[in-house]
Amino acid sequence: MPVKPVHLAAHFPGVNNTTVWSDPASGSQIDFASFAHLARTAERGKFDFLFLAEGLRLRELKGRIHNLDVAGRPESLTVLSALSAVTARLGLAATVNSTFNEPYEVARRLATLDHLSEGRAAWNVVTSWDEFTGENFRRGGYLDEADRYGRAAEFLHTARELWDSWAPGDLVTDPGAGVFARPGSGAFAHRGRQFDIAGRFNVPRGPQGHPVIIQAGDSPQGREFAAADADVIFSRHGTLEDGRAFYKDVKSRLARYGRRRDELKIMPAVTYVLGDNEADAAERAAEIRRRQVGPQTAIAYLEGHWGRDLSAYDPDGPLPDVEPDLGEGVSQGRAQFRGDRGETVRRWRALAAERGLTIRELVIEATGRQTFVGTPASVADQIDTFVQTDAADGFVFVPHLTPGGLDDLVEHVVPLLQEKGVFRADYTGPTLRDHLGLQAPRTPRAARTPRKVS
Repeated sequence: MPVKPVHLAAHFPGVNNTTVWSDPASGSQIDFASFAHLARTAERGKFDFLFLAEGLRLRELKGRIHNLDVAGRPESLTVLSALSAVTARLGLAATVNSTFNEPYEVARRLATLDHLSEGRAAWNVVTSWDEFTGENFRRGGYLDEADRYGRAAEFLHTARELWDSWAPGDLVTDPGAGVFARPGSGAFAHRGRQFDIAGRFNVPRGPQGHPVIIQAGDSPQGREFAAADADVIFSRHGTLEDGRAFYKDVKSRLARYGRRRDELKIMPAVTYVLGDNEADAAERAAEIRRRQVGPQTAIAYLEGHWGRDLSAYDPDGPLPDVEPDLGEGVSQGRAQFRGDRGETVRRWRALAAERGLTIRELVIEATGRQTFVGTPASVADQIDTFVQTDAADGFVFVPHLTPGGLDDLVEHVVPLLQEKGVFRADYTGPTLRDHLGLQAPRTPRAARTPRKVS
């Protein structure tokens, strides 16, 4: 059986409790120097891409700005445009919301990034579910889940029509006349449930044709959306067995859309901790988790699920003895508090009782993601095992320190993966599609006639 290549990407930590703020090596999460350091490190390690998440509103807890979040984070596409000037091969992936934006403007900005970076742009297509975030936008904003994914699918298809309104060769350079567009270039018309637009797209087709499309989410709707339209799915699962089940399920959906298994890369979010030996690494990992989930973080997380002020409870004591308030709640803008909070609380009570967990220990358990812990050699082996046994195609590493959190991985683990022959020694092409082994999209002219969407 042929050896599968390992794909690696980096995530710049955002609105979460990943960063260990108390560490002396923890730096700014808004200064450009931090973004540049992480990007250059990822490129030195020959990573496929750097991924930026984005929140559209400062989250709140009990009616106040949630002071455990990053405030002042600059807009992702602007940051990536600047990073395109200080990197040469690294893919640049931005989260852009499909609920509160419009296809023409997003397609234009992404095509621009693809040109500026010479073919390294990617778009993580996300939706928003809450009125709280929607208050920042004219339309206000609640959409049912099915409608959100319906809008996202049409949004993406419309953006592709805009990109396809230019074909290779439509932009012509004439030494005597300068640069001009061929007749008909950029003409488009789209008629659908969500969008009814027609005109002329003013950015020529980018080096990749279409930016790489990423989808983040593990829900059934998210999996189907990824199978139909994404190039990469950014997922989350905690064990080798869960990874294999997710991989099998998502890959099995591709055939119904006429796609091959290798046309969608599955790349879960992961962390890593290295040590001189296995025991040292395990001890360091446990300490990092305790610092990530401090007392204030533990109580705040529980309050989001209980829907109550729990500040009187000891984070190192037992779970609250009160029942959750399943009304509006005390947390705004935090997607992980959706769903059946009552069922979540019941499940947590049973787990805490079974294992004797305190509030803080429970939150550490509940917020953990797959973490590779060990010596550089054992971490390289773990990464390779996941990929070779079809639990993933690669990983998006989320470091616990900014901006130097990838340094050890690139210096000590990547060379071992290269020695195994499962990771590139150097980039073999200029574009992100080259890094991921993805074919260029076709260049249809369908955008020039109206497209009906039911």
